[in-house]
Amino acid sequence: MKIKNIVLAVFLIAAMNLITFCQTTNTKSVEKTVLIETTLGSIKVKLYNETPQHRDNFLKLAEEGFYDSLLFHRVIKDFMVQAGDPATRNPQPNQRYGSGGPSYTIPAEVNPAQLIHKKGALSAARTGDQVNPERRSSGSQFYIVQGRVANDAELTQTELNISQQPLQSMFSQMLAKEIQNRQAQGLTINQDSLVSDVRQKLLAQWESMEKFAYTPEQREVYKTIGGTPFLDGAYTVFGEVVEGLDVVDKIADVETQPGDRPTSDVFIVKMTVE
Repeated sequence: MKIKNIVLAVFLIAAMNLITFCQTTNTKSVEKTVLIETTLGSIKVKLYNETPQHRDNFLKLAEEGFYDSLLFHRVIKDFMVQAGDPATRNPQPNQRYGSGGPSYTIPAEVNPAQLIHKKGALSAARTGDQVNPERRSSGSQFYIVQGRVANDAELTQTELNISQQPLQSMFSQMLAKEIQNRQAQGLTINQDSLVSDVRQKLLAQWESMEKFAYTPEQREVYKTIGGTPFLDGAYTVFGEVVEGLDVVDKIADVETQPGDRPTSDVFIVKMTVE
């Protein structure tokens, strides 16, 4: 009898632990939402768990009030609306903004296979590839996609562009290796011939490389809802609008001056983590 009671107790404890584990797991998998109150209305975004570093950074800044009273300093109709430059808290007339941020950047969490720049996508701004080859994101600046509807030809070209993105770094690495090999052998280096040889080797590798392709569902989203597919694979998408797409449209429709700043300032009044 005592043995049966012990066995029953063990099973009960195991069951309780399993329930607790499942509850904890489910809690962790819930996507956090943030309410962005602006002078033109409210936008609610959910943050993806697939991009944890960007998610946690955005939540931290929102909770600290970092974004409160900042401008949407860059607005381009049919493209995106951008905010998050702390220098815009007390904006000066006709001043261009967009270079401000905290004293850090965030490692890229680019994932075009799952997270695309559809309309309403919340993405991290960053400096260009020439000065930022690792494509690290700004510590605070973000943009929300408005975009436009795409067609199959545009999407096919984007797939090719994304597939070809690794080729430049591969070319540089292969070229440097070939130069080292020929120098080690005491061979004369003919630049044109060397570049041609490396290109041929790269083309051979390209034929066997796995190519990027949108899913049928992603294509349908771009062809019906729209977005900015040409940004896929280059910038980190870390969330999306779940309420207030009409407000994004309102912001994108405002009149702007040279430099894409609205002529009448549009502010983030407050962000609230929900």
